[in-house]
Amino acid sequence: MAGMNLILPAAPPLPPVVHHPAYCAELPEEHRFPMNKFRRVAEMALAEGLVPGGKFMKPRAAPAEWVALAHDPAYVEQVFSTAVPPAIAREIGFPMTQSIALRGRCATGGSVLTGYLALEHGLACNTAGGSHHARKAHGAGFCVFNDVAVAIRVMQADGVIRRALVVDLDVHQGDGTADIFAGDPSVFTFSMHAQKNYPVRKVPSDLDLGLEDGLTDAPYLDLLVEHLPQVIDRAKPDIVFYNAGVDPFAGDKLGRLALSHEGLRLRDEHVIRTVRGLGLPLAGVLGGGYSTDIDELAGRHLTLLRAAATVAREAPVLSA
Repeated sequence: MAGMNLILPAAPPLPPVVHHPAYCAELPEEHRFPMNKFRRVAEMALAEGLVPGGKFMKPRAAPAEWVALAHDPAYVEQVFSTAVPPAIAREIGFPMTQSIALRGRCATGGSVLTGYLALEHGLACNTAGGSHHARKAHGAGFCVFNDVAVAIRVMQADGVIRRALVVDLDVHQGDGTADIFAGDPSVFTFSMHAQKNYPVRKVPSDLDLGLEDGLTDAPYLDLLVEHLPQVIDRAKPDIVFYNAGVDPFAGDKLGRLALSHEGLRLRDEHVIRTVRGLGLPLAGVLGGGYSTDIDELAGRHLTLLRAAATVAREAPVLSA
């Protein structure tokens, strides 16, 4: 109408993004783990405008007392002093150097910070994390410390949460997370993975959905849509940690499923939208993804940050 000034509501802020340069540790050039993806994820996130104000939230390296809330103190000391027994180092798959130890500590501190930011803002993402094969006694499968387990234990010890839900959609079963929280009714673990993939010996989660090789977008998403509300209802969580591994992608080197880029996008948006729609905070971690094409892989991992930004923009603008 003439004479009226329209005041448009400001766009909802982007969710905070956590990153530390030490996420990208030093590895031998021929090593098969795509370590450089962490640096590239950060670069591409900034270039796409997915980081609020162009500034990452930088975590502190997790101290030993935090890590020992989820892991055997003797193992924690072995990592901190780079004195991990050779057999365990082989199971982890990394040379246990100071650079690798610092990376594990910083990624863990990053997931702790992401959890606290999620409580404050409703939604936050870490550009690392999801090291779900690390068990209570020791690491395994490229996972030194179980960052999500440590974050939950730190937050419980601080009294800011009582109950938590871990939604793990990495293509590999979350055996380490299941091991750490076995018999603990305050943490519900949900893993949806390729049944015939690593690890050979699964540790039972509170709910496991083992999928057949080659599963495509539609049946995968149908299962997720069916089970996620039930899982949230059973868990009754104060916070949800979401492992958004992109190795269910059809072209992943270590995956056995057949999701498309669009399938990954729909998956992440559905999880975030469902959790936030119930008013629950969500902390997203990167999880697994494997390729020799670092740009392709980093772009795939950005699905989580893009989905978080999309859902944040959908948040209703509240007026007094």
